[in-house]
Amino acid sequence: MIVVLITNASGQSTSIQKSIWQEPWNGVPDYYKKLNYPDFQFPDNLSAWENDRTKVRDTLQKLLGQIPSRPKKLKVKTLSREERNGYILEKFIIDNEVDSWIPGYLAIPANIKGKVPVVIGLHGHSSSKENIFGSDSNTAQDVLALLISNGFAVMAIDSYFNGERLGQGPAGELEKQENGSDQELSLFKINLWFNRSLWGMQIRDEQIALDYLMSRPEIDTERIGVEGMSMGSTRSWWLAALDERVKAVVGIACFTRYKELIEQRQLSAHGIYYFVPGMLNHFDTEAIMGLIAPRPFLVLTGDNDSGSPLSGIRVLENKLGNVYTLYKKGENFKSIVYENTGHVYTDEMKIEMLKWFQKYLIK
Repeated sequence: MIVVLITNASGQSTSIQKSIWQEPWNGVPDYYKKLNYPDFQFPDNLSAWENDRTKVRDTLQKLLGQIPSRPKKLKVKTLSREERNGYILEKFIIDNEVDSWIPGYLAIPANIKGKVPVVIGLHGHSSSKENIFGSDSNTAQDVLALLISNGFAVMAIDSYFNGERLGQGPAGELEKQENGSDQELSLFKINLWFNRSLWGMQIRDEQIALDYLMSRPEIDTERIGVEGMSMGSTRSWWLAALDERVKAVVGIACFTRYKELIEQRQLSAHGIYYFVPGMLNHFDTEAIMGLIAPRPFLVLTGDNDSGSPLSGIRVLENKLGNVYTLYKKGENFKSIVYENTGHVYTDEMKIEMLKWFQKYLIK
């Protein structure tokens, strides 16, 4: 399903502004225009796709590199537990048994009866779990109060070069800075030396967080949702593609196809963390996102978001619409494009996110 909203970021109708997009390939050197970019085609029948999807998932796992197995028995330390207004907030750390402890929060509604659904909030590139939980001055990604008040538990962790993990990369305190860019680069480099990708290690941490949720008696493990903005959006659909414990997904502000990112000269709109060696020798991002089907997948994107070229969004909408149709679950995929809107997470988007999870995760 494709929906176009004629709104700006504040929700008011507005005059059409000049698009940031150029003519395709304008200014791109000829060598890059002539590269053999993949155009993954979904089969026209479900049986063929079920066979292909196994191959796609296996290929993705190999491309991520030699990712170490996750811990068989989690080492978790609960650092604090306190009652807040309507929920219990726990702060924890989990040993990933490779290179660091994973700091996180888990908020559970108070006075619950039975098990509750949970939403994992994945933060953006230059933010942290504090942004998801509203304890940072930049609260654009804050979803805690909205979700808790509607009956969801909420989890968030710091990714490798964010929040409390700054200063815990290969150079230690030398890399402890606000935006984590030095630590991001050094982690990218050292993981290549071990024949694995930083992106694969980030997803591994999120799967460890899922493992922890599976151990919590308060959580309904058949009702796990994932949402995120920017880097968190990309993490959300990669995680769901590779781990079917995720039952519903909402991605905000990074609905990106790689070929169109190159043709629009916007590679700089994304950090180095998510570049996976060999990807374009096999397929573009529609193959990854197709692995989510038929589970519910909502994407919310601004039409002037430099990290998500509009031409690529239209290709993805068409291809994903086709694969969801194979399952006769076309309503489970929805794309909303907000006009005159950039790389943002607006209140309107948060309401759409909430409604999606209420529809698919609330009994």
